Amino acid sequence: MSPIAQNVVYGSLVVAGLLGLACLIDLIMGVPFGGQTLYDILFIISAGITAYLGIDCLKEAK
Repeated sequence: MSPIAQNVVYGSLVVAGLLGLACLIDLIMGVPFGGQTLYDILFIISAGITAYLGIDCLKEAK
């Protein structure tokens, strides 16, 4: 895997982690996004799927 593609995967992992963390905080406290429970759950699931795919891509590239 080229270094540029690897950096893109690492960037997507960071963004997925930050989005998942922000939605988890919103689910608990209702602060960043206004406490929309359904959207928080869907965003946490999508962040988890994105993280899984990024980790799988990095494992496959080795």
